[in-house]
Amino acid sequence: QVQLVESGGGLVQAGGSLRLSCAVTANIFSFPAMAWYRQPPGKERELVASIGILYGGRTKYADSVTGRFTISADGAKNTVYLQMNSLKSDDTGVYYCSRGRYIAGNYKSDSRGQGIQVTVSS
Repeated sequence: QVQLVESGGGLVQAGGSLRLSCAVTANIFSFPAMAWYRQPPGKERELVASIGILYGGRTKYADSVTGRFTISADGAKNTVYLQMNSLKSDDTGVYYCSRGRYIAGNYKSDSRGQGIQVTVSS
């Protein structure tokens, strides 16, 4: 069974940066796409960024993070990253790595990791 293990979360001041990593126990190029979700306190889980592994590495972002976050994948390390810059208190939440696919242009998750906490202090 494929496992996704997130790391790199923690506490950071507003305006700071963090890089999340997602180590995958399989060849990530066997998955059509991967993504990062987040769940802010008391809110629904939302899609933050996705990358089309088998679609030339095409990336998509939520409007709230465009220009600040970057998703990338390293096939040699079977790891997906989320570089988060200019962090805001609204970015606080549990971040989840996901593997999945695109259906009609929309990302659909097949499985996800346990999640990791990111807290941005203002």
